[in-house]
Formats: sequence, structure tokens, C-alpha cells
Amino acid sequence: MARVVVLDYGSGNLRSAERALQRIGASVEVTSDHRAALDADGLVVPGVGAYAACMAGLNEVKGGRIVGERLAGGRPVLGICVGMQILFDRGIEHGVLTEGCGEWPGTVERLDAPIVPHMGWNTVRAPEGTKLFAGLDADTRFYFVHSFGVRKWELEASETIRPPLVTWATHGRDDFVAAVENGPLWATQFHPEKSGDAGAHLLENWVKSFR
Repeated sequence: MARVVVLDYGSGNLRSAERALQRIGASVEVTSDHRAALDADGLVVPGVGAYAACMAGLNEVKGGRIVGERLAGGRPVLGICVGMQILFDRGIEHGVLTEGCGEWPGTVERLDAPIVPHMGWNTVRAPEGTKLFAGLDADTRFYFVHSFGVRKWELEASETIRPPLVTWATHGRDDFVAAVENGPLWATQFHPEKSGDAGAHLLENWVKSFR
């Protein structure tokens, strides 16, 4: 049985994530304990609300260091919604710039769309070779709730490092990053824990990646 920690830093649908992971057979602990988060087979970083507030909460429990230590050891991490956004360099909300974890270059900014927030079910465009979306049809829908996102992927290609797999979605006039697979670091802008059977399948794919 896979052991997963949902990082409790005062933000996110902690119990929804816990139940969704238990549904697929994982052993789940919701905690901010540093050792538990490092020792787990997988770590989920959730997030709901404002970028700055999420970063403040993450810094309070030294969450950025936990993520960094896990990734240095090749240990799986999954960011969800704002938990994905804070993995980028920075977020700009209402004119306020907040430094993120800096795992990927890029800026989280307001979506350019007639209707914001982007709330409801939407399809995504996953790249060839994806493991996160393996076994899911191209017209599968996932549940989104967000007003901000990453509208430009800024990590430059390298001949020595395998490029991340980036999944995109569209809302209004805007394309935005819907998911990233980058070695042990995966993330989704949508909520798999609110996406029914499709979300459960995606979480199963993540857990299978531990082996």
C-alpha cells in the first residue's frame, strides 16, 4: 500500500484530497510534520485561494524545503491547483508580486478571459508520452476553479535534461498550463480530487509512478 502525505499548511481541500487518495487504496496522512512528509512514498501539495496566502502558509511549515529535499532524492511530489502555481518562480495577484518555490521558471497571472474565474469542467491537451493521463481519452473533462494560471511556459529546452511534459487547456482566449510532468515533480491546475472517476484514474497513475 502506497503511503501518501497530504501537506497541511493551512490551505487546500485537505480532506477531499485525503478521501480521493483513500478511494484508490493509498494510506493517507494529513500533516505538516517534516519527517513524515519526507518519508512518505508520495507528497501532495494542495492549495486553494490567494497565491500570497498559500506561500505564507507554506513558508510557515518550511514546505518549500520539504519539496526541495524530496525532489533532490527523486521522491514523488504532486501539486494541485494553487499547489501547482506556487511551484513556479512568482505569482502576481492584484498588482502584488509574491516569490514562489522556483522549481520552474514562470509567472502565475490573471487569465485573459471574458469570464473569470474559470470554474467547471474542461478538457485538456496532454502531450505524447504522458504517464499522468495514460488510459484517459482526449475528451476527458476535469474540474477547474481558478482565476490565475501560467500562460507561458518559460523553461528552455536543454540537450542534457529531458524536457518536462506540459499539458495545456483553454479558457476564453487564453491557453494556460493545466499540468506538468517533470521527473518526480508532477502538478495539475485542475482538482483531481473533485474530478470523479477521471480524477481517481489520474491519481492512480500518479501512485503507480512510485514503483
